[in-house]
Amino acid sequence: MNLAEARAALRSARRVAVLTGAGVSAESGIPTFRDAQTGHWARFRPEDLASPGAYRRDPETVWQWYAGRYADVTRARPNPAHLLLADLERQKGGGFFLATQNVDGLHARAGSGSGGGRLVELHGNLTTARCEVCGTVAPLPAPEDFTPPPSCPVCRSRMRPNIVWFGEYLPEDALEAATNAFREAEVALIVGTSGVVYPAAGLALEARGAGAVVIEVNPEATELTSSLSYSVRDVASWGLAALLEAGQSR
Repeated sequence: MNLAEARAALRSARRVAVLTGAGVSAESGIPTFRDAQTGHWARFRPEDLASPGAYRRDPETVWQWYAGRYADVTRARPNPAHLLLADLERQKGGGFFLATQNVDGLHARAGSGSGGGRLVELHGNLTTARCEVCGTVAPLPAPEDFTPPPSCPVCRSRMRPNIVWFGEYLPEDALEAATNAFREAEVALIVGTSGVVYPAAGLALEARGAGAVVIEVNPEATELTSSLSYSVRDVASWGLAALLEAGQSR
C-alpha cells in the first residue's frame, strides 16, 4: 500500500477507529510519564508514584505528583493532530471511534467526542478524581484553587487520581467498546504510540485480524509496524495532515 491508497481507504471508510498515544500530546509540550520525572521527582521509581501500593503508603506524595501534572496539562493546548482528529470525527459521524492512552484531556478539549463519534480515555484523565468509596468521578478545581486530596461531592470521602495505575486493569466497559470498534472498523489509525503497552496495543492487531486497513503514524518503526498495512513516518500532526490531505506543507 502507498500513501495515495491509504488516503483513498481512509476517505471512503464509513467506520474508522483511532488509537492515540504519547506522540500526539508531545507536540503540545506534554512530557511522557517518565520524562516528567525530573528535579525532585527524579529519585522516584514509577511504582513509587503510580501504583495502588504507593497510594496506600503515601497518598500525600502521590497527590503532589499528580497535582503538578494536572497543572501542566491545564496550561497545554490541543495541537493540530488533536484538531485534525476532531475534524475527522465530524466527517465520519457515528462511524468514528477514538481510543486514547493519553490522560491529559486534550482530545476532548479539541472537540473529540462531540462530533457524532465516541471518545474513550483508556487510562483515565488527569483533570478528574474518583471517590475511593462510592466511585463518583468529578472534575478537579482550577490548579490555583486545588489543594489535594479532593473530597467526594457525594459522600465526602477522599478521592484518588482518576488514572489507571500500574497493576490495575483498564476499565472493562472502555476496553470492550474499543475492542468492538476496532474489530468493526474498515480503517484503523494508530497514531503516536510505540505499540508496547497492552492491551491497548492489541487493538491494532484486532483490526488487522478482522480485515481492516491499519495505518500507523509514527516517526519511527514500532513493535506493530510489520503487522500493519502502511506507515507514515512523521510526527502526529504532519502525518495526519498527509493522510487527510489537509494542505499543510513544511
